[in-house]
Amino acid sequence: WYQRRVTGTQISDFPCECVYVLPCISKPQSDIASLFSSTGGSLRRVHSRESLLDEKTSDKSHHTLEEYASEHFRPSPPQTLTKTLSNVRLRMKDQSWSYTKEPIKQPLLNKLAQSDEMSQLAQLSFLAIMKYMGDLPTKRPRNSTEITDTIFEPALDFEPMKDEIYCQIIKQLTHNRSKLSYERGWELMWLCSGTFSPSQTLLKEVTLFLKSRKHPLAEDCLARIRKNIRSGPRKFPPHIVELEAIQKPATMIYHKIFFPNDTERGYLVESCTKAKDLCVNVAESLGLKTVEGFSLFVKITDKVISVPEADFFFDFVRKLTEWIRNLKPQQELVSPVMTYKVFFMKKLWTSTIPGDDKAADTIFHYHQELPKLLRGYHKCSKLESELAALQFRVRYGEDKQNLSNIPKQLKELVPRDMVKSFAPEEWKRAIIHYYNQTSGLTEEDCKLAFLKIIYKWPTFGSAFFEVKQVSEPNLPDILLIAINKNGINLIDRETKEILQVFFY
Repeated sequence: WYQRRVTGTQISDFPCECVYVLPCISKPQSDIASLFSSTGGSLRRVHSRESLLDEKTSDKSHHTLEEYASEHFRPSPPQTLTKTLSNVRLRMKDQSWSYTKEPIKQPLLNKLAQSDEMSQLAQLSFLAIMKYMGDLPTKRPRNSTEITDTIFEPALDFEPMKDEIYCQIIKQLTHNRSKLSYERGWELMWLCSGTFSPSQTLLKEVTLFLKSRKHPLAEDCLARIRKNIRSGPRKFPPHIVELEAIQKPATMIYHKIFFPNDTERGYLVESCTKAKDLCVNVAESLGLKTVEGFSLFVKITDKVISVPEADFFFDFVRKLTEWIRNLKPQQELVSPVMTYKVFFMKKLWTSTIPGDDKAADTIFHYHQELPKLLRGYHKCSKLESELAALQFRVRYGEDKQNLSNIPKQLKELVPRDMVKSFAPEEWKRAIIHYYNQTSGLTEEDCKLAFLKIIYKWPTFGSAFFEVKQVSEPNLPDILLIAINKNGINLIDRETKEILQVFFY
C-alpha cells in the first residue's frame, strides 16, 4: 500500500531512501497509517532538489567512519531485503558506517559484540535513535526524555557504550538523504556531545567528522565535547530543559534564578555547567565581594534542597526530580514533568559581618533574616519596635500615609509571638517613635541597621528547625534547634532561652 500526495502539476524525482515499504494486502487502518503520514510527523520527509544535490556534491569532502569501521566495526551480517528495494540496494557495497533504515542486529563495535547485555543495549539504543530521527514509527512523544534516556543511559552505565552511541549517531548522519531525519540526528549529536565524550581512539574520528560538516551545530558540538573532556561525563542523561532547547532549536539555555529580595535574573546554563561555576557567575553579576557561603537551592513540590558545588546543574535537577517522583505514589503525579524553581541564597553564615558587603546585605542577608524574626525564632531583647520601624521605612521610605495602617500590619512587622504583648495602638505609637528617629535613612541604611542589631544575638545566621523530642525528661517536649557558627543550639520554643549548645 502506498499513499500519494499531489500538489498542482509538479513532478519531481526522489531517492529510494525516502520510501518506506509497509507490507500489507489491503489499506491499513487509519491509526497505523497516521504513523507514516506527514501529519503524524514520525516519518515525514522534507526534501528539496537543491538540498539533495548539495548533499551529493559535498559527500567527497565529508569525513566518514569508513576507515575506522574497517578496523573497529564487526563484519556486517547478510542483509534481509524486501523484493521492492533489493535491486537498488544490492548494487551498493556494504556500508555499515552509513545511514540505514533498518535496525541493527548487533552492536556496531567489535568490543561490544562479546557482551550479550551490551549487545542488546546497543540494539535498543539504535532503535531509539531511529525513532527520534523519524526513521521508525513510534507513538512516544519526541518532546519527552523517554526516547533519549534509552539512547544515553546505557553509555553512562557502561564505558564502552559511549563510543557505540557516537558511532551510531554518526552512521545515521552519513549519506542521510532525509532532511528531517538529518536535522534530528544533529539534535542527538548536540545532546550527546554535552553528556559524555568519546574515547581517545574515537575522538580523532569524531573531530574530523564535525570539522568536515557545515551544519550550524557542528562547531558547537565540537566545543561541547572539549568542555566535556575537561569537566568529565554527566551522571544522568539530558534533562527535559536541554531537550526542549535543542528542539526549538536553541543552543543557549538561559535559566531563571530567584533571589530573596523578590528579584530574578536569567543566567546561561550549559550541559557541562556545575553548581560552583553557576554560583560564581551569579555572584559576579550581582557585584558580591565573595561567593563564599552562597549556594544554589532547588525548590520542587514542597522540598527545598541545596545543590552540591561539584554536581552538574542539570544532573542534580534530574536526580532530585526522580527522587521526588519515587517518593510519591504514581496517582499523585499529575504531570510526568515536574516543575521546579532555582534560588540563590546565603547558606553558611560563619564569616558574615553586616557592613562588609553592601550588595550581600541588601539582596540576601536582610531578606533571609527577616522571616526568621517574624516567625518568632529570636529572643528580641525588647527591640521589636525599633526593628519594626526599620522594616516600615524599608518598605515605605519617607511616605507617611501608611503609618495609620500599622495596627493592621503588625503580623508583617512584629514577631508573631509578640503581637499580642501590647495593644495595637501602643505598637503604633512605639513604631512611629522609632520611625521618626530614623528620618533621612535610605532603604540600604535601614537594612544595614536592622542587620547590625540582629548580628549581636547568638542566634544570628541560624537555620531553625522545630522538633519534638521524647528522650530527655529535663527538656521541653517541643524545641527549637538552631544550627549556626557556634554549634547546635537547643532552644526553649516559648521563652527563646538557649538550653544547651553542642559545639563542633
